[in-house]
Amino acid sequence: MNKQFQRDAFFDKVYEYARKDRDVLVLVADMSAPSLDKFRADLPSQFINVGIAEQNAIQIASGLAFEGKKVISYAISPFITLRALEQIRVSNGIMGIPITIVGMGTGLSYANDGPTHHLIEDISIMRAIPNINILNITDASMASKAAEIACNPTNTTTYIRLDKDKFENIYNIDIDWDAGMHPIVKGEDYVLLTTGTITHLAVDIAKRIYTEYQIKLKVIDVFKIPINSNLLLKEIAGIKRIFTLEEHFLPGGFGSAVCEILADNDVLVPTTRIGINLQDAYKSCYKYGGRNIIRQSMGIDEDGIFNKIKNNLNSIISEEK
Repeated sequence: MNKQFQRDAFFDKVYEYARKDRDVLVLVADMSAPSLDKFRADLPSQFINVGIAEQNAIQIASGLAFEGKKVISYAISPFITLRALEQIRVSNGIMGIPITIVGMGTGLSYANDGPTHHLIEDISIMRAIPNINILNITDASMASKAAEIACNPTNTTTYIRLDKDKFENIYNIDIDWDAGMHPIVKGEDYVLLTTGTITHLAVDIAKRIYTEYQIKLKVIDVFKIPINSNLLLKEIAGIKRIFTLEEHFLPGGFGSAVCEILADNDVLVPTTRIGINLQDAYKSCYKYGGRNIIRQSMGIDEDGIFNKIKNNLNSIISEEK
């Protein structure tokens, strides 16, 4: 199966919508891509480049959306979110003006650009703002479908996290955005809840767990935050242990969101969060040699994740004996 870029799949589909709907606008902060070059050339009146000015990008996008336009604001992910956080909080959170914010290169996908370009705290921050849905994109197929939301916005701002790297497509079905999650690997007793492109590692880890223990680890890709709590509780009913996995800081991140749902609903299931520890994250971010080297230093490469789950399973199996 061929690997594909999420960015190109997303903007190719946006281009199709924009040709039919002049209200669809793309606003960039000095960013380009092959699919955007085509958009700019063919639809110049629907393309705006504000330069390296992400705060202004959010303000202009919000003003255009207030006048009824369907605006997609696009830039490198840490700059279109953290640099423009006050603008997002006020215009899109407090005032509730709906735009689509597209962040390019979330997680550690700008591996060799250093910690200024890594984005491993945005889920914690963005989910604390009202009127914002986060879509954590898993593959190019999902990215293409996410363009439907961007070009047909609701009354809520959507923040779309795009990864810079190529990945094989997991999804070949219509995605249920309302559900916000999809079981990737069937299993029982133990569940691995994951989000974003690290889901691809989760699938490989489930295979290794089955090979070593003959345990079917259920893998669920949770791609929308806020999490659909009712569906999550249904999916984990009868589960003995939950593992959460993210390429993100642990404080306030995806695993924290899962634990909040469990606590709020008095569900007492042992839960192990796997992600990036706050205390040594930036020290590791200065490592070079590619994304997997950085992941390895943080213990969230395939072997690191596998060993953390394995150690938990060994303890559980020993107790049951």
